[in-house]
Amino acid sequence: MSNEYRHTPVLLDACLDALSVRPDGVYVDGTLGRAGHASEIARRLTSGRLIGIDRDPEALSASAGRLAPWRERVTLLHGSFADLAALLDSIGVREADGMLFDLGVSSPQLENPERGFSYVHDAPLDMRMDPASPLSAYDVVNTYPGDELRRILYEYGEERYAPAIARAILRARETRPIETTVELADIIRAAMPSRALREKQHPAKRSFQAIRIAVNGELDALEPMLRAAVARLKPGGRLAVITFHSLEDRIVKRTFKEFQQGCICPKEFPVCVCGRKPKVRPVTRKPVTPDENELHGNPRARSAKLRAVEKLDTFDI
Repeated sequence: MSNEYRHTPVLLDACLDALSVRPDGVYVDGTLGRAGHASEIARRLTSGRLIGIDRDPEALSASAGRLAPWRERVTLLHGSFADLAALLDSIGVREADGMLFDLGVSSPQLENPERGFSYVHDAPLDMRMDPASPLSAYDVVNTYPGDELRRILYEYGEERYAPAIARAILRARETRPIETTVELADIIRAAMPSRALREKQHPAKRSFQAIRIAVNGELDALEPMLRAAVARLKPGGRLAVITFHSLEDRIVKRTFKEFQQGCICPKEFPVCVCGRKPKVRPVTRKPVTPDENELHGNPRARSAKLRAVEKLDTFDI
């Protein structure tokens, strides 16, 4: 068995606790990856059902092998969690007892040079989670105007040197297209001041994250997915989300807070006239993060945060 299959997925025990898996329940893993979380959910089912969704065909193929011992209770779907409701409708599933979304990029994606996610391996600029998607990192880097490049780097990568990096990309592509990951990483490094190059992390890390998010529309799909997920949970059903950077976590925190809010009438109103009721209650009072034991075995988990809620009733959101 390969290392990727032996590797423990991020915050596994915390996820299973948050979902409170019932043997006869229906569960959705909306970011299946290599089925690390999903296989542990499937292991706990008897008459229940697991639905695994991923936009990466390679991930679906790999996970099918890992989930083979429980194939009679597993359904795999190719698609994006942005289309969660339509995907569930396609197999006649109206409600679920629990849903899990791990928003991290899987190690096999990062480590496969052909996918173009990493600045460590030289590869064509790609970064598409679904290879059939029309937009690639090559398109973003070589065709987006300077203002948009700067915005992407600053907002999605929280890169304080975004203006200088965007200008460097524009200058480089005037001569010829930027075609590979190492080529782009070298341009980014050369645009940054010497003090930035002394930081522990690779100088291209934030920029590559930003371009990946733009290519895959990751942040745009997040809030609609959260709304669709809560709408399709049964009363008492639970939603667990693992984020890996502050932008994702901010969206999840804000949306969960909105779902938890009841009456929004002005304080001076003697009685409630809005009729608004809380839709969920928190399962995790604060985000759950990896302990030192997990970080020792998986340093990439350092920035992971798990938030979970439980649906209180059925609502149209």
